[in-house]
Amino acid sequence: MSKGWIVRLKKARVQNYRSIRDTGEFEIESTKTIMVGPNEAGKSAILQALQQIHAPQDVKGFDALRDYPRALYNDVTTGKVNPENVPVTTVTFELEDSDKALLPEEFRSCEYHVTRYLDNSATHWLTNGPQIPTYGSVKKDLLRLASHVDSRVAPPADGQPSANNPSAGLIAITSKWADDTKLDETTVEPLKKWLQSVVTLVDEEDEKEEKRLDGLLSQVEIATKRDKVLKTLDKRIPVFVLFSNYFRVRPVIHLAHLAQRLATKVLDDEQYDYGNACLLKLLGFTAKALSDLGRAPEPDANNPAALQAYRDQLDKRTYQLNAASVRLTNEIRSVWNPNPDRAEADRLRVQADGQYLKVAVEDDLGVEIELDQRSEGFQWLVSFFIVFFAEAADRHENAILLLDEPGLSLHALKQRDFRDTISRLAAKNQTIYTTHSPFLVGPDELDLVRVVEMTDRTTGTKVHTSVTSSDPAALLPLQEALGYDLAQSLFAQQRNLLLEGLTDYWYLEAVADLLAEAGSAKLNDKIALIPSNTASKVVYFATILHAHNLKVAALLDSDSAGDQAANQEVLVHSLGQKAILRTKDYIEGNVTKPEVEDLLRDTLVIIAKDALGIDVTSQAAAQPERPIVDLLSKASRDFSKYKLAKAFMRWSRDHIAGDLSETERRQWTGLISAINSALK
Repeated sequence: MSKGWIVRLKKARVQNYRSIRDTGEFEIESTKTIMVGPNEAGKSAILQALQQIHAPQDVKGFDALRDYPRALYNDVTTGKVNPENVPVTTVTFELEDSDKALLPEEFRSCEYHVTRYLDNSATHWLTNGPQIPTYGSVKKDLLRLASHVDSRVAPPADGQPSANNPSAGLIAITSKWADDTKLDETTVEPLKKWLQSVVTLVDEEDEKEEKRLDGLLSQVEIATKRDKVLKTLDKRIPVFVLFSNYFRVRPVIHLAHLAQRLATKVLDDEQYDYGNACLLKLLGFTAKALSDLGRAPEPDANNPAALQAYRDQLDKRTYQLNAASVRLTNEIRSVWNPNPDRAEADRLRVQADGQYLKVAVEDDLGVEIELDQRSEGFQWLVSFFIVFFAEAADRHENAILLLDEPGLSLHALKQRDFRDTISRLAAKNQTIYTTHSPFLVGPDELDLVRVVEMTDRTTGTKVHTSVTSSDPAALLPLQEALGYDLAQSLFAQQRNLLLEGLTDYWYLEAVADLLAEAGSAKLNDKIALIPSNTASKVVYFATILHAHNLKVAALLDSDSAGDQAANQEVLVHSLGQKAILRTKDYIEGNVTKPEVEDLLRDTLVIIAKDALGIDVTSQAAAQPERPIVDLLSKASRDFSKYKLAKAFMRWSRDHIAGDLSETERRQWTGLISAINSALK
């Protein structure tokens, strides 16, 4: 479902940049994407390279000396490599409804691609739309049309071919063309003019030739339409706003000193001054202008015109500072909510006092304190919004946010809250952020994670879309996140449902949310869902939880591993038969050894085809007794249950319960009712 976005980032690839040789193409989520990995893996470099697709004004572009992989730089200096031929960042955008409305019908299913090169030039192109025809693809029709219109021209008296025949003009245009010559904007104009010139020569009673002419005119228009589409989409590329922890706004800025540093380019820590420069840009003043206002002498009392001009200047400064304060306060309140009972009381104040520009916060008592006396997290957020609004200008609503280690200074538990802050930011602006912290990765967000690793400098940085890595340090935040959540959930809830694995957790949570939103069924929100990793481990978890007098149920597949676990005496003793739920008891049809995926068989067949490129539609219809996972595994060596579950999670965010089949809704409604009953 569209949320009013313009072109949305779908995939990215970074090459030939600092520690990166080639990340490989990786997917970007529609709201937020989380990059995890150890120090020096290249996470920050990826964000820096992505920003150059459409960086804010005044952000420096690529520099071959600084940015090309250092070990290969001699290739540039010797001329072996030309920076204009070195791709650095390539991205794929998918079109939203607002984009499609501006395009011709035949281009609305396109994907839009952009590559930025080391010399800062760029190219862009389309896929999944009408392709530019070649001369070879229209050659026969052109020759037949030329023959037809020649026959409609009176022959010369001597009966010899005339140089004035339409075919002569066509030959002059195409004589140097090969069959693979594209009819693009550089070649198509003379051909288009020739076709238009012979319109009146075509016999209007000859339907075949009329149709041939219309087809050729349509073909030569593709290049023109495509060029217009590219220009339209180019204007709609979002601004990429990169925010680093270094971009901090100082609570007290000496304007004259800052003006001097900015004017002479002798900056007091360039990155630190950058936040201050963004604040001035947001306010609509230069440091010098504000400084001059702070030292301007008051005019003589007998000069009313000068007094009025002086007052107008001061009022303008006050009003602009106040407007900026209100805007920042409202935006910060919308995403920062450390204490819901007091959030409305805090107001941001940007004030000018002589040579000093102050950023302060007014608390609920009306007391103003400098920004640096508030929490590090609040300081980070204020600095972020100042840089964000200044860099994104009028396009901030559709900017793509690149956050490098956000919330790094927050307490671990506060980082968990800050995860929601990022989610609220991502609801309006597609967000990519890097982190080392397990508390900034939710247990239900593993499908949003991209693992960044660099096993050696020769290979360089790699990005994995699936949660996998050859470097244990890269996966550490995820393991810690799951471990912490599991430790919290194991004994925190009186009611506990054990699941075989993470994918079962994702399916149950996603479908339960869809059905609850539709009012069809509601999973008791007091039930903790606990993935056990394997069916065999369900037994261990059940024993531990039962020993603590907690209510426990287990959902097991009806395959051999599930049967083995369900028949273990210790599990039956701990839970009782009624609390051991099997997928076969809630599925309609004749699927043998059904797994959780078979409860979503109809929808997963469609998702596997659309999202994974694995089409088992005919096999699923012909073999209704075979589990869907078996069919998909046989159809593709690359199939994984993880990728399928992840694709379903994405699907569920943009669909409603009514998009599931009627059978699936009945099956899941029955299962959820049984879970609630087993743990009532």
